[in-house]
Amino acid sequence: MSAPDHLAQRYGTPRRGRRTALLAAVAVVVAAFGGWLAWTSLVHASPDISSQLVSFDVVDDQTVTVVVQLDLDDELVEGLRSGTRTATCTLRAGAEDHLVVGELAFTPAPASGRIEQTIRTDRRATSAESLGCTTEGQPRPR
Repeated sequence: MSAPDHLAQRYGTPRRGRRTALLAAVAVVVAAFGGWLAWTSLVHASPDISSQLVSFDVVDDQTVTVVVQLDLDDELVEGLRSGTRTATCTLRAGAEDHLVVGELAFTPAPASGRIEQTIRTDRRATSAESLGCTTEGQPRPR
């Protein structure tokens, strides 16, 4: 008796449809994961609003001027103009010891482009950063 025959006699032979069912189940799981990955990539690749810090200038001990580049989706621009949608952007100023000395949350105008904002600080700031912008459909700041 050969080894494969001996093993088949001892342990039994696998059913024919078992391998096909397993491959079908793996294909369904892979397709579902691929669909989820594509959906996630598309949704997060085109946010309604995004911001980028262009520059900042420490004017004096209580003031920092920040220039931010905003990119708004056309639908968001229309929603901001009509008052049906809102957006909030947050800027932060930090001191030399890395403590936050000023923060500003503002609603952007319904247009893309560079905007200048002034942050009032508790003491002299040495840095500024854009924490990002959010909308009701985009909770993660961009």
